[in-house]
Amino acid sequence: MVYKFRVILDAEDDVFRDIAILEDDTLEDLHNAIFNSFGFDGMEVASFYTCDETWNQEDEISLFDTGDIPGEQKVMSDYQLSDILDKQNTKIIYVYDFINMWTFLVELAAVEDQVVGNLYPETIFSHGEMPDEAMEKNFESDNADDYNDEFEDGLDEDDLDMFEGDDSFEDYGFEENWN
Repeated sequence: MVYKFRVILDAEDDVFRDIAILEDDTLEDLHNAIFNSFGFDGMEVASFYTCDETWNQEDEISLFDTGDIPGEQKVMSDYQLSDILDKQNTKIIYVYDFINMWTFLVELAAVEDQVVGNLYPETIFSHGEMPDEAMEKNFESDNADDYNDEFEDGLDEDDLDMFEGDDSFEDYGFEENWN
């Protein structure tokens, strides 16, 4: 079967590509198809992120194993498209170049029979021109003020000067730990 994706750049203007790719190709193959169809050189790091129906980012699937233990982290080449995406799970986020943060919403639009003679992956439709720069991302939490309230301890700078000038911890019963 052939998966047909609409890959939409997160930008002010409409910029998207429709890509057809075989269902047993890997996420790495899709990564290659995306950066080629948008005109990138492919020299930057990228990741896919699973997401829910409303595009809330979940698990990262990176291009390279960046874990502490080699082989512990699964990478794009470990996943066939059909492992993650199907008619019920149609959305995934793609980020290319973590300095510029080119962000794409990738949605499975159709699953069709393979056309004999077609080479896959292929860009089947292209709309819009790539902007010179990626949109600036704002990673602030919607509830950033709640975070500070949750961890407020009631102490201020005046409370922290109780140890000023005093190097003796004998009054606190810890002298046996300092010998």
